[in-house]
Amino acid sequence: MQTIQANNYPIYFNEKGYEALNLHLTENKYSNIFIIVDSNTNEFCLPKLLPYIETDLNVEIIEFEAGEENKNIETCVEIWKVLTELGGDRKSIVLNLGGGVVTDLGGFVASTFKRGVDFIHIPTTLLSMVDASVGGKNGVDLGNLKNQIGVINVPNMVLIDTEYLETVPQNEMRSGLAEMLKHGLIYDKKYWEEFLDISTIDFSTLDELIYRSVEIKNEIVKQDPTEKNIRKALNFGHTLGHAIEGYFLESETKTTLLHGEAIAVGMILESYISLKKGFISTEEYIQIKTVIKSIYEDIVFEEEDIQPVLDLLIHDKKNEYGSIQFALIEGIGKIIINQAVENELILEAFEDYKS
Repeated sequence: MQTIQANNYPIYFNEKGYEALNLHLTENKYSNIFIIVDSNTNEFCLPKLLPYIETDLNVEIIEFEAGEENKNIETCVEIWKVLTELGGDRKSIVLNLGGGVVTDLGGFVASTFKRGVDFIHIPTTLLSMVDASVGGKNGVDLGNLKNQIGVINVPNMVLIDTEYLETVPQNEMRSGLAEMLKHGLIYDKKYWEEFLDISTIDFSTLDELIYRSVEIKNEIVKQDPTEKNIRKALNFGHTLGHAIEGYFLESETKTTLLHGEAIAVGMILESYISLKKGFISTEEYIQIKTVIKSIYEDIVFEEEDIQPVLDLLIHDKKNEYGSIQFALIEGIGKIIINQAVENELILEAFEDYKS
C-alpha cells in the first residue's frame, strides 16, 4: 500500500514502515530510544516490534497499566519521572506502541517532556490505526472528562502494521469499527455501504478498508489541522458518545464501555437528531440504526442515567460560548457542523434509541 502523506509526517503501512523507521533512527542520531507500552502491548506486541529495530542505541521500555482509567495526568507524571531517571534528553525519541490510550498519552508525554521530543506512533488496535494515531491529537482525560488536557502535535511518522490485529479481541475490533463507520457516514457514502451487511464483509480485504478509513480522516485533517472548521466533522457521534463513555467510566453501577461502543450509541442518537432537524430521511436513519445495532449490543439506560450524561456535555471540548456544538450528518456521506441542539431533542433521541 502506498504511503499516505499527512500534515508534515508520513503514514507507512506494514513492512515499508519498519524500513522507514530504521532509516529515520539512523539519520537523526538520537541519544536513546524509549518505547512506551501498556501491560497488554508489552506482552503481545513488543516481542514483534523489537526484532525489527536495527540500532546500537540504548532501548528502554516504559510500561503502564492498560485501560482508559489510566489515561490521566498521574500516569504522565510517573512516565516523565522514569524518562528523567533513565537519562532522557532533548535528543531522545519515544515510540508509542499500543492502542488509542497509549498513542494519546504517549504523544502527550513526548510533546511536553523537555518542551517536546520526537515521537512515532505504532498503533496496535483497529481503533488506534484508523483514528487515534492519525491527526496529531495527543492528550489525557481529566477525571471522567475525555481528552480535556492535551496538545495538537504531529509525530515524525505513523507505522501501521495490521499483523498486530491478530492479538486484538473481537470486542476491541468492533470498537475500532465504529470509527470506520463514522468515516463513511460523514464523508463517503460508498464506503459506508461496504458495511451494510457485516456478515458479508470479506475481512481478507481488511487492509484496504483500514487504508480508506485512514485516507478519509487524513483528507479531513489536512484541510483543518487545528479543528476550527471541517475537522469538527470527526466529532459526529462523539459529543454524546464521549459523555456516555465518561459517565459509564465513573459510575460504580455501570460496566465501563469501550470507546467504540459508546460512539456507536452516540452515532445513533446524533443520527436521530439529524433526522428530526430535517437533515436526513427516515429511510437513511432506519438504515443507520439497523446497521449499527446489528454490530453492537444495546446499552441499557435507566431514567436516572440520562441527566448525568447531559451534565457532562457542559464540559465538552466542543462547548463554545456556553453552547454545545454538534456535528450532524446532512445525508449519508455529508456533514453539517456547529449545530445547537436543545435538551428536549436529546432526551427524545435516548427514548428512540431504547425502542
